[in-house]
Amino acid sequence: MTTPLNLAIVYYSATGTIAAIAQEMAETAEKAGAEVRLRKVAELAPQAAIDSNPAWAAHAALTADVPFAAAEDLVWADAVIMGSPTRFGNVSSQLKQFLDTLSGPWREGLLSDKVYSGFTSTGTAHGGHESTLLALYNTFIHLGGIIVPPGYTHPDKWTDGNPYGTSHCDRGGTHAVDEVTRAAARVQTDRVLRFARGTRAIAAA
Repeated sequence: MTTPLNLAIVYYSATGTIAAIAQEMAETAEKAGAEVRLRKVAELAPQAAIDSNPAWAAHAALTADVPFAAAEDLVWADAVIMGSPTRFGNVSSQLKQFLDTLSGPWREGLLSDKVYSGFTSTGTAHGGHESTLLALYNTFIHLGGIIVPPGYTHPDKWTDGNPYGTSHCDRGGTHAVDEVTRAAARVQTDRVLRFARGTRAIAAA
């Protein structure tokens, strides 16, 4: 009997766009037989800032029971997919703070030779989709990860238009995650799992 792949999906989401993509990926992976840990990173913004934005406050309440990510989740995983909204063309401070806690297992070599991939969202069409993912991939390189982007490897990725990873433009919060983005997320997840199976087989040989 084949041992299921372990997939960690780690994300930061303020108002729910990234969380919706993460959930789509988690459901796709579970349908494919993977064991999934869906984890959010800790919030750094003050409560007053959250309360000042109704969508932010509502999403925080809705996802209160989602476990927080820990380094052990990445050590456990065969593959890791991370998601962040863009912040001036870079990852959010919340996700970056989590990444900055990984020096221990990184130094021990516990985060290397895994498949890594990323996804993002922005409020505008040219608001930093690709630069955010490239910034995230810089960290994956330092971890010794095997970066698996979706590329233009499927018709749904041509429609989505981003070979670096699934991305969504929410148009300032007026455009919810749609089927185009969900289809791209499914393609990316399937590709990550396929390469993770190959990587695990090579490691076991």
